[in-house]
Amino acid sequence: MIEKIKISDADYPEFLKNIFDPPKILYIRGQLPKGKMVAVVGTRKMTDFGEKTCAKIVKELVKEGFIIISGMALGIDGVAHKTAIAAGGKTIAVLGAGVNIIYPPQHKDLYNSIIENGAVISEMEPDRFVEKKLFPARNRIISGLAQAVVVIEGALKSGSLITARLALEQGRDVFAVPGSEGTDYLISQGAGILTA
Repeated sequence: MIEKIKISDADYPEFLKNIFDPPKILYIRGQLPKGKMVAVVGTRKMTDFGEKTCAKIVKELVKEGFIIISGMALGIDGVAHKTAIAAGGKTIAVLGAGVNIIYPPQHKDLYNSIIENGAVISEMEPDRFVEKKLFPARNRIISGLAQAVVVIEGALKSGSLITARLALEQGRDVFAVPGSEGTDYLISQGAGILTA
């Protein structure tokens, strides 16, 4: 079942409502959790270090009562969602397609697990397929829902850095784990340093 929330509805997320260009409508599969939220993002081509660091940080965040937001991509995103669920927490996947589209298809089990332990959401029509141009718009929702964004690993030109830039524009805190080109750049620009 797909729920549709309009920006004028009482249960539309407050943090998201206050960004520069909030989505007019959110399509939701699952139950959108309420509470303090942190976005955890990073590269699809993660290292062992990135994977372990992501898991440690997410476990700590869940222990502190945070809901974990990410984009359900391969790599760091997938680890963030899986770790949140394994730690007994709630998680939200923001898709760059409609909520009926499982992308990447390798994440079919994860997609179902996220619906049982949080929500899969999108501003796109439910059957809208993936297009590269939709991802930057998706990233503003990831950062817009969150109180802070944590970047685990990433290249200089990556979706993670777009999310971090959007987060700063939205007045969110940005933290980065040192050790990759993108995260080292963020730290040089004033992002908070996070280590596991």
